[in-house]
Order: sequence, then structure tokens, then C-alpha cells
Amino acid sequence: MTDAISLAGYDLAPSRRHFLTFVAGAVAAPYVFLRPAEAASPFVMEPLPYGESDLAPTVSANTLGFHYGKHYKTYIDNINKLVAGSEFADAPLEKIIVETAGKADKTALFNNAGQAWNHAFYWKSLKPRGGGAPPAALAQKIDADFGSLDALKKELATAATSQFGSGWAWLALDGGKLKVVKTANADTPLASGKKPLLTIDVWEHAYYLDYQNRRADYVAAVIDKLLDWEFANANLG
Repeated sequence: MTDAISLAGYDLAPSRRHFLTFVAGAVAAPYVFLRPAEAASPFVMEPLPYGESDLAPTVSANTLGFHYGKHYKTYIDNINKLVAGSEFADAPLEKIIVETAGKADKTALFNNAGQAWNHAFYWKSLKPRGGGAPPAALAQKIDADFGSLDALKKELATAATSQFGSGWAWLALDGGKLKVVKTANADTPLASGKKPLLTIDVWEHAYYLDYQNRRADYVAAVIDKLLDWEFANANLG
């Protein structure tokens, strides 16, 4: 018997914050609301929390423009087409992800819902002049669960660079303990009941225009210069 869990929103605008309870795992998962307040309206693209050139030179405006305006837009467009007239017409992305995970006949729904959610979360995981030291609460948790910030960074870099093919590296909360996990393609820790705190996109479209095949250089630069530890800290609650 699974437990009902409450999903709390992280949206940029407090007026768009929403709460949902549905049957999933025993671990509370984050809820990013990607629709306007009106029911049954289409999913919309989360606005970038910075300008397209603000992450340069680590991530160029050219890369971010294509990533956000082409790839992310495609996932949003696709999920809107797929849910139209279906049982998921009014469902949030989290519900779609949890209820379609592992179901062969729902693969397209899972992939596009997962990628729409993952990208919205990725934009918020980065910030100009990021990196540095985490806030105190997160720093204490990192020391307790990894031994040091450097140990966490090394584990996160290893996950991001060793993910075979396309995917994601995550810092997540699993049963009260911080863990680094990696997922392939559109998969997300939400599908296995973990709570994401931040993520690094390692699909080639996230870095190839800037780094070509040098994924390790992209990952190292993102960790040192762009990760938003304040966002991760806020997600601990």
C-alpha cells in the first residue's frame, strides 16, 4: 500500500504556487507548476530566471538560446499535444511522470513530461556567478552525508561524466539523506520517489555548441561557476 504524499511547489512566482496530493511513494517530491492558474490550460514554458547571455562564457547565449527556444519548447509542445483529450488533460507533470513511468504504452507521455519537468528544474539549478559555498543548512547536510563539499562535487562530476549517452546528474534527497544519482534520457528522480535538489543536464544539446565532445569540461565549469546552491538549499524543506 503506497502512501499519499503532498507535493509542494517551487515556482518563481508565488501566485503560481500550487499543491497537489496523489498516491505515489512514501517520499515527498517537488512540484513545479508549469501551467497558468486556469484549469485545463496548456503547459507553458517556464521563463528563464536570467538572460540568455548571463551564463556566458560557461554556457553561451547561442547554446542557451537553442536549448531553451528549440529543445525545451519541443517538449512543451509535444506534451500539450499528447495530453489533449486524454486522462491526463488536466494533470500536472509530476502526476503524469509518476503514473506513466515504466509503462510501455505511455512512453511518449513519460519522455515528454519528464523532459519538460527536468528542463524547468535545470534552468533554476543554475545562476550567473554561481558555485561557491552552499548556505549553512545545506553545507551541514553535505558535510554529514558526503564528508565535504569537495567530495560531493567529485561525486556529482563523476555521475555527470559517466552517464552513458544522454541524461542527467542530480543531487537528491532520498529518505532524508543526500545522494548523487544519474538518470538516462528523460528519467527523473521523481519517478523513484526521490526529491531533486538540483540537476546538471548532460544531453549533448546542453553543451555541444560550446564544448563539442568535452563533456567533462562543461560539467566542471557548471559545478564551479553556475550551480545555484541557494536553490538546492531552498528545496531541502
